Amino acid sequence: MTRAFYPGSFDPMTNGHLDILRQALAVFDTVVVGIGVHPGKTPMFSFDERARLIADCVGGTSDAELRVVAFDNLAVDAAVEAGASAIVRGLRDGTDLNYEMQMSGMNGVMRPEVTTVFFPASPATRPITATLVRQIARMGGDVSAFVPANVAEAIRGKTA
Repeated sequence: MTRAFYPGSFDPMTNGHLDILRQALAVFDTVVVGIGVHPGKTPMFSFDERARLIADCVGGTSDAELRVVAFDNLAVDAAVEAGASAIVRGLRDGTDLNYEMQMSGMNGVMRPEVTTVFFPASPATRPITATLVRQIARMGGDVSAFVPANVAEAIRGKTA
C-alpha cells in the first residue's frame, strides 16, 4: 500500500490542484489531501466546504482511495501522522522547482522516511494560482476557466 500526502490550502481548489491530484491518484494507492488550516487566516471556504469540493472534483474517477484531512502543523509531520511515505508537490516552473527543492531538502532532514514526489503541471494549468483566482473572483471576474465547475459555482455563491 503506497500512501501520499498532498498538502495545500486548496482555497479554492483550482484546475492546477486537480491536475496534480489526478496524477498522484494514478501513482499511489491512497492520496491524503491535507488542507492547511491556520487560525489567523480567513479563508474563502471553510475546511468542510473545501473537503467537499475536493471530493466532488474527483468523484469516483480513480481506483485509488482519496482522503481529506485538516492539518495545522508542519506538512512533513502531518504526512507522517497520515501514514504517508511521500509528499506530493506540483511544479509549474523553475521558481517552483527551486523553492520545492529547498523544502524537500529540509523535510528530508526532519523526516528522512518521507520522500517528496514532484509532478509537473500541465501547460494549461501552469499560470493558475488560488491567490489569483480569489482576487479575480472578489473583483467580480469570471474564474470558470481556472477552477472545476463545482468550484466555480461555489465561488459564485460566495461572491454574489
